[in-house]
Amino acid sequence: MTKKVNISTTVGADVAHVSQAVAGRLKEFRKHKKLTLDELSKRSGVSKGMLVEIEKGYANPSIAILCKISASLGVSVADFVNVSSRPTINIVGPEGIPTLWNGPHGGSAKLLAGTTGPSMIELWRWHMLPGESYESSGHPSGTYELIHVLEGELHLQVGENDLTIPCGSSAIAKTEDSHSYSCLTDKPVIFMMAVSELH
Repeated sequence: MTKKVNISTTVGADVAHVSQAVAGRLKEFRKHKKLTLDELSKRSGVSKGMLVEIEKGYANPSIAILCKISASLGVSVADFVNVSSRPTINIVGPEGIPTLWNGPHGGSAKLLAGTTGPSMIELWRWHMLPGESYESSGHPSGTYELIHVLEGELHLQVGENDLTIPCGSSAIAKTEDSHSYSCLTDKPVIFMMAVSELH
């Protein structure tokens, strides 16, 4: 039996395409759950004003905001940006991989693929240039991040714990608390990250 393979190229990596995809999906998910903007705001901790801006496609929400909204709706960030898995095999082409973070010096974070929520797995590729850092206020209970450094050296802080992950090494972190990733050396760091949120 031949299995269907779906190649997703509908979401471009640029900010405008990502914002429009998120706007449409937010409205769709919210209406499916029969939630008003006020109710979603209370559930997610994201202001109603920000939710309105996102639904209109005027705002480019951060990864942290997308995580909060996704968790409150029982979906994944990958569901929002259209790189989540389908029932058979889903190939996400280069045009379909969104960039969800841009560093001040040219770094980036790309969501390569992910499953649908609420229990989800996401695969990310981060490229940080010297002096760049990303901070997260923490994820829902049961969230783990598996990190492998491909180039350079990654500084990881989770709660009170500070550690350095050298090139070729991996780490497993429970990221319910605030955490950050930083490039503190004079060389860029590239790392892969798998995020698992199990309920």
